[in-house]
Amino acid sequence: MRILLVEDDPSLASGIRLALKPEHYTVDILDDGVSALHALQDEEPFDAVILDLGLPRLDGVGLLERLRRAGNRVPVLVLTARDGIEERIQGLDAGADDYLTKPFEVAELKARLRALLRRSQGHVTSELRHRGVVLDPGNRLVTYLGEPVTLSRREFTLLQEFLSHPGHAFTRDTLTRLVYGWDEDVESNAIEVHVHHLRRKLFPELIRTLRGIGYIMDKAATDEDT
Repeated sequence: MRILLVEDDPSLASGIRLALKPEHYTVDILDDGVSALHALQDEEPFDAVILDLGLPRLDGVGLLERLRRAGNRVPVLVLTARDGIEERIQGLDAGADDYLTKPFEVAELKARLRALLRRSQGHVTSELRHRGVVLDPGNRLVTYLGEPVTLSRREFTLLQEFLSHPGHAFTRDTLTRLVYGWDEDVESNAIEVHVHHLRRKLFPELIRTLRGIGYIMDKAATDEDT
């Protein structure tokens, strides 16, 4: 899952990214509301936003109001000060989906983010299923026909993206940003290598190549398992 973290406290932002890394999230960080607005308008879709309300250039409430007016329904988890009751109300009224007060426990942040993503994708359970493949995001486990499968962090992230968006055609550039974010140098064939490994560890028909476009996990193949 690709997360946009909008937080102007560098130490807190780095701490959140570090905490979410083992959960197989790709976390991109911005420190002001204007840059975040542009990223959410111009970039490939993010799966969720973690948003501090006290931002420079454009505050979090203003950012939320503009996003929702434009029809952008990306799930937003707001971070607020413990005594900021009015701020929390403003954030929820502006379109936030949930909020978390500072300081917070990392475990609660992870749990709220999982629940937010689950609701946004229409899943009752956090498990994702596809023709014998079961991915459990909370426990970071994958099984195929009941047997555990060991995946690298990048492979897990890529598989989770496909399972979360069956029937969606991904370009290679989009998958690279979803898996690696903005901050890493990536080999030109990295996504091809990850897809090859997933097919080998699970089954060859798992992900279909769209020549000249990228890759897709056919939606029809998942309907029997949902």
